Amino acid sequence: MNIIEVNNLSKQFGIFTAVNRVSFTVETGEIFGFLGPNGAGKTTTINMLTGLARPTSGDLFISGYDGKKEMKKVQGSIGVVPDESNLYDDMSGFENLTFCASLYGIPKAVREKRAKELLEQFDLADTGKRKFKAYSKGMKRKLTIAAGVIHEPSILFLDEPTTGIDVESARHIRSWIRDLNNKGTTIFLTTHYIEDAERLCDRIGFIVNGKVIQVSSKDDLMKNTKNEHIMEFFLDQPAELFRNDLLDRFPLIRVKRTQGEKIRIGSDQIIHLVPFINFFQDRNVNVLEAKIIRPSLEEVFVSITGIEIDKLKKEKEGKKK
Repeated sequence: MNIIEVNNLSKQFGIFTAVNRVSFTVETGEIFGFLGPNGAGKTTTINMLTGLARPTSGDLFISGYDGKKEMKKVQGSIGVVPDESNLYDDMSGFENLTFCASLYGIPKAVREKRAKELLEQFDLADTGKRKFKAYSKGMKRKLTIAAGVIHEPSILFLDEPTTGIDVESARHIRSWIRDLNNKGTTIFLTTHYIEDAERLCDRIGFIVNGKVIQVSSKDDLMKNTKNEHIMEFFLDQPAELFRNDLLDRFPLIRVKRTQGEKIRIGSDQIIHLVPFINFFQDRNVNVLEAKIIRPSLEEVFVSITGIEIDKLKKEKEGKKK
């Protein structure tokens, strides 16, 4: 059963189209990943689904409600964790959580009990009395997520939940997302972190330049790579120079990408290293490194979108600064 249905949804800002006629569904109880680079339209889509932005055109239905006409009812059943914290710097962690709970009309005794439970779950109990502005990035992210579920929503929207935080906090948040989903919460997750999507999501929608270009289960996406053999070579010369010669010499391979001195090849057949070493040696090219690449969601993403993972990594680094 679909808990979210989106049909031809668009959002324009003047002459700029941020989201262009996107359509997809989210099933009850799944973790749905919305994967794409920065600027692809992920946050704008989430803003329309949660009432923070009004669609220019199209339809959306959430929990049986018309998201364009009954957004107040929709908002009662959802939790939202934005990519940037919306909590108050001069309130303590505990005060932020109880204040958020009060906005949903939760009685004082219940919201205080719930706040204490969430501080424990997120390893923040010792810092519950500390002001939010004194928290580290990882702690702030944890508390922001805790605030998003203080009212125990049936759907949780998470916008870039692990961006810009330390490895241990990211690991804890991923574990908590899985636990929450196991208890029945539907999760809509936007990310440009391939590892988050691969570890967490049941189905994934790829969005590029405001358009959804594919929606599939993770298993179906990975089927196309299951029997593929991939090897990457790091040369002492620009790799693109040898693309055509490689394809002529080894007709059963695919040149998946070249970047600087790196070239990645794929084949449905087992790739034997020696013929390629000989190929490069015949052209006075040194192979500085050769490694087998395990087929992954990264390969699928690059194949479908044409966007190099290194571009996403640079975007991650930029967001951390």
